[in-house]
Amino acid sequence: MTLDNGLRVVLAPDRSTPVVGVSVHYDVGFRSEPKGRTGFAHLFEHLMFQGSESLPKLEHFRLVQSSGGVFNGSTHTDYTDYYEVLPSAALERGLFLEADRMRAPMITAENLANQVDVVSEEIRLNVLNRPYGGFPWILLPPVLFSTFANAHNGYGDFVDLQAATVEDCADFFETYYTPANAVLTVCGGFDPDIAADLVAAHFGDVPGRPAPVRPSFAEPWPTARAEQEHVDAHAPTPAVAVGWRVPDPVDDLHGYLASMLLGSVLSDGEASRLQSTVVADAGLATEIWAGPGLVGGPLDARDPDVFVLGAIHHAQVDADTVIDASVEQIARLVDGPPAPAELERAVARYIAGLYRDNDSISSRTRSLGAFELLHGRAELLGELPALLAAVTPDDIAAAARSLDPDRCAVLRVVPGGDEGQDGRTPGAQDGEGTR
Repeated sequence: MTLDNGLRVVLAPDRSTPVVGVSVHYDVGFRSEPKGRTGFAHLFEHLMFQGSESLPKLEHFRLVQSSGGVFNGSTHTDYTDYYEVLPSAALERGLFLEADRMRAPMITAENLANQVDVVSEEIRLNVLNRPYGGFPWILLPPVLFSTFANAHNGYGDFVDLQAATVEDCADFFETYYTPANAVLTVCGGFDPDIAADLVAAHFGDVPGRPAPVRPSFAEPWPTARAEQEHVDAHAPTPAVAVGWRVPDPVDDLHGYLASMLLGSVLSDGEASRLQSTVVADAGLATEIWAGPGLVGGPLDARDPDVFVLGAIHHAQVDADTVIDASVEQIARLVDGPPAPAELERAVARYIAGLYRDNDSISSRTRSLGAFELLHGRAELLGELPALLAAVTPDDIAAAARSLDPDRCAVLRVVPGGDEGQDGRTPGAQDGEGTR
């Protein structure tokens, strides 16, 4: 259903559980940040937890936790989400809390300064002062992409974060945090008729504003191989990541799903091709993975998205040796598609993981909301098993053929040095989920 103010609502009852999930997905993420404001979407996510005009700071936390619930939020490439999971009897409380901050979050100079400090410390903890911080989701995009929207550091540059003003935040809220730019999802143990009435009661009077026109983030596909080296002061051993463009996950879902299963054939489980050859037999790497997605995994972003081949390897092994051995396995899938049994195993593993990941009400609520926002179809979550099973060995061969080693981005992480200690995020431009 859609309210008069433009808010899309997904109701997914499940009477087998005594809890309910409430999430709100806003159609704004890293890609929507303006130049000079890297990390702004993530910073604003933090501000949304700092109270509202009707609730003081920390009251949202207290009301959820006193009900026995949990809550959080996260910033992604194309969206920001907020959610709580509560006992079913507390559904109205969850709806009130999300409607309350959608209506009027408390954006003040004090809250902004405090959250700039919090986000800055988060960057130090998660990127600057940890091994492989920002690898590959921050460091690979600027090698593969050329536009600011796709290439910049979504965690943020300290200078940009500190330059943010209350006026910037107010404009950001006014532009992106309108009901017409959001999806509300309710999942779990509830009566849909009662829930629909509660949604209308709490969200129906949130002032409506037109949804912003989403710009095109398209850019040409690579025509050559681009390479870059990053020195990591904390990495104990080298690492390498190779990035390729993949089919549009919305307009060419079948092609994108083939890329997902290609990643599974290559690296999911000990019997997969890269695990059994590059890691087990040749001993070239200690860890290796392959598949679409950077911040939230596959199907978590619109186009353009990235197929990533990543590995952590021994110091005495050259990165090109790891790449060449991996590309050889990809080429073998071009020459001879996987046998039906191999593909069936990959499909079964992927579907099992899909069910496992969405078994909790928290994950299912967020998945439904993300699919509704990105694809316009929350029901895609339930259709994925059949869609994955429809991928053929020839589809896998076609996906492997698209991974041209001469049209990709290569990022090498080299241990040692003192980079990352000067108060700037590695990979920051001269400018997930993240929480």
